[in-house]
Amino acid sequence: MIHRPLDLICLGRAAVDLYGEQLGAPLEDMQTFRKAVGGCAANIAVGTARLGLKSAMLTRVGDEHMGRFVRAQLQAEGVDVSRVRTDSTRLTGLVLLGIKDRETFPLIFYRENCADMAVAPGDFDEDFIASSRALLLTGTHLSRADVEKTSRTAVDFARRHGTKVVLDLDYRPVLWGLTGHGRGEDRFVAAAAVSRVLQSMLPACDLVVGTEEEIHIAGGTSVTADALRVIRGATQAPIVMKRGPKGCTSYVAGQAPQDVAGFPIDVLNVLGAGDAFMSGLLWGWIRGEPLENAARYGNAAGAMVVTRLLCSPEMPREAELRAFMASSVRRADDDPEVRRLHRIEGRVGKWPELCVLAFDHRSQLEDLAAKSGAKVDRLPALKSLLATAARKGNAHGMLIDGRYGAEALATSTGQGLWLARPVEKPRPGPTAPPLELEVEPLELRKWPREHVVKVLAFPDPSQPSLDEQMVERLLAVQRAAWETEREVLVEVIPKRGNSPVEHAAVPQVMEQLYGKGLQPDWWKLPAMPRTSLWRETAEVIARHDTACRGILILGLEAPEDELIKSFGLSAGVDAVKGFAVGRTLWAQPAAAWLSGQIDDAQLVDRVAAAFTRLVEAWRRR
Repeated sequence: MIHRPLDLICLGRAAVDLYGEQLGAPLEDMQTFRKAVGGCAANIAVGTARLGLKSAMLTRVGDEHMGRFVRAQLQAEGVDVSRVRTDSTRLTGLVLLGIKDRETFPLIFYRENCADMAVAPGDFDEDFIASSRALLLTGTHLSRADVEKTSRTAVDFARRHGTKVVLDLDYRPVLWGLTGHGRGEDRFVAAAAVSRVLQSMLPACDLVVGTEEEIHIAGGTSVTADALRVIRGATQAPIVMKRGPKGCTSYVAGQAPQDVAGFPIDVLNVLGAGDAFMSGLLWGWIRGEPLENAARYGNAAGAMVVTRLLCSPEMPREAELRAFMASSVRRADDDPEVRRLHRIEGRVGKWPELCVLAFDHRSQLEDLAAKSGAKVDRLPALKSLLATAARKGNAHGMLIDGRYGAEALATSTGQGLWLARPVEKPRPGPTAPPLELEVEPLELRKWPREHVVKVLAFPDPSQPSLDEQMVERLLAVQRAAWETEREVLVEVIPKRGNSPVEHAAVPQVMEQLYGKGLQPDWWKLPAMPRTSLWRETAEVIARHDTACRGILILGLEAPEDELIKSFGLSAGVDAVKGFAVGRTLWAQPAAAWLSGQIDDAQLVDRVAAAFTRLVEAWRRR
């Protein structure tokens, strides 16, 4: 038996989609765009990988920022990118897309001599094709002689080794040079030359998939029944015809056609629906499920994606797909469970342990500067040094503000670190409201996507209920974070005025916040004085949100030995994942640096050493 570590190789387009965010406007009036990996083959690679297939991409990207983006995103989705070649002379393809109305989805392809159309036989070998159960071809990569040759080489290898060949007809007239650049949304132009090329590929196929218009171009006639007869005359492979909201019809040789009903939904954006359909179909077909089941998965995945704005980022994973199939909603995200699964399954990175240096402080550092006789304009340099110390201490991440820490944030972003930044105003005093915002929720769109939104509130445990304005602000931050695909860290410090932190109130506050609809990805909580309190907080999380990432312990300038004691008390409570500590580690060295008693290197060394000690203590617990 041939060893096949891959389920699917996708040969074809890998580009960047820029989706206009102003729904209902002509494309020329779009003001802002959301970026995603695009291209038929790349979308299917992502969609099938999300559903659990071992998918690989066979293509090229440019040696530039967008090429690096495509490669990184594919890899992050679990797609094998070992055969994604970097082309030093061509740019990564680009597409601008918009949503004018239910029937109008304008798009412009920027693909003149683009990288993915230069994929060549030398970019892969026979063993690679033989390592997969199936090979996906797309019609666009038959539109020019050079990439047609590449596709046929891959097909020859596949036939030689029993790798199934799947043809997605993927007909875009503009990409065959049949329309002008401004007609990228056109789906059908009759062309005998295109029909001949597609028909010549049919005998090698094990599965053929297309819309009714694509069946027409493959069959060389606009009469559907006649087109199907032409295709069947060239291949005995199953044919699946996508029929939009009606679902699809499968044609298996020797059997009656089988209609598989679609899902009644409210369409937002049809772009990418076919790629989602193919992802669901292949997920079932490659695993050997009956074609009817596979077609239903395809219908469901397509229905989900057309109710959302983007394509590849909106592809469902298995749990999400099955939840949608069991629901009766007309938009995927109207089902709370579907929406929840889509959000949590799309989170980036795994953090089984999280040791974080926190220096998002503002008012405390302003006070420290004043006491040290230093100007506040030295604080940005201080924060950059603290970031250096965090890296030297091998911190998993940092908490940094945008007011004084903008430069530290910029140098730390994109380095694979866990980064969070605050949106709350520093609290001026114990009688101030429990939460005021310094960063309005709409401003989150300007943040790098990897930044976690941190919000700190001071609920008063003496009150019979939570402050309504505080709750509404927390929920507004959460909504904005979810809309911009960010995680949320909620820090709660229950206090009555100037009194000490009321640790026993923490689980009750959390319970109330969950009851109001708050579901943070992370909690940041005071160091508890008893193991029972750690267990209570973990039980609250377990009751309300099993997908919560966990708890980080905050410091509140407590002495190291007190923090270390609390670390020990949290042992065995799996929900506690680490710490985010600041002033305990850097308050004294920062004061010495601000007053000129130590230099930059000494500051970095002292903070890094203190952080390392705390990490070691955390791991000893």
